Amino acid sequence: MSRTIPLNREAMAYHNPVMEAELLESLAPLEDGLIVDATFGGGGHSRAILRGLPSARIVAIDRDSDVEVHVPKDPRICFVRGKFSQLIEILGCRNTNGLTADGSDSDFGGIAAVVFDLGVSSHQLDTPSRGFSFRQRGPLDMRMSSDAPLTADVIVNTWPESELERVIRSYGEEPNAVRISREIIAARPITDTIQLADVIASSVPAAVRRRRHPARRTFQAFRIAVNSELEEIQMGLDAAIEVLRPGGRIAVMAYHSLEDRIVRQRFARRTAGCDCPPDLPICVCGHTAQLRSLTSRGITPSSQEIEANPRARSARLRVVERIAP
Repeated sequence: MSRTIPLNREAMAYHNPVMEAELLESLAPLEDGLIVDATFGGGGHSRAILRGLPSARIVAIDRDSDVEVHVPKDPRICFVRGKFSQLIEILGCRNTNGLTADGSDSDFGGIAAVVFDLGVSSHQLDTPSRGFSFRQRGPLDMRMSSDAPLTADVIVNTWPESELERVIRSYGEEPNAVRISREIIAARPITDTIQLADVIASSVPAAVRRRRHPARRTFQAFRIAVNSELEEIQMGLDAAIEVLRPGGRIAVMAYHSLEDRIVRQRFARRTAGCDCPPDLPICVCGHTAQLRSLTSRGITPSSQEIEANPRARSARLRVVERIAP
């Protein structure tokens, strides 16, 4: 019998879960087993899974200590604070429903699915003291974990111009990276997010300021650098593939091209079979596909969801299934 999971309005406000129905549809064939919510946040996706798959159990992971208060009072879910790149080590903990390091679980048949909702949560963006927003005054922090050593203040006020330019160009895909990094150096010391946003705005052409907020890409770049987000995604996806049982699935929601590119490339590598030159009469590489793509181009939010939650507009959901041990 399905249990009723009480709606936590504070948790819903913390992070409005994106493409909840589409995610549940992709997981529905699994019916039961252990599901890892690798980016718990406000718990929106975990709550949806508990409602939609009443036989499933969840290990919820998040590096942000603020989120633990939103864990449902339900025996089917276990929360572990940590990074999803540490997935294999986390699943080896005895407090995660008795799992072993290889992800096996005799009662639930191993890891049925791993869910990733990448990027920053609505709560983190909307809390000025976290320093993620270019629209609200706050410290130059941007850490997803309060005990992480690197902050945006260190990057903004101590890194050399060449490194600022590299980060802004590579992680923000910002065409004005040279001008922005030069102005940041000239304006030091920069003390808060609004001052940084103003410096960025003053360094770009007026046409850019009219199209969009000129600080958006640079703030994204610094946030990614502070939290090593792209490296985390690579390690997390590789770990998820390793612990997944045959027939299990990985579902990933990405919000910008850098994230989505890593997901596509990681999945493409594992869905490809033999990569020998076509003129060879037999396969000599021995490479076999481990995954099967279930969403060739990815799934995007409906127009109704985007209207209700504008932050969902850039999301793309990709799902793969494990086909080989």
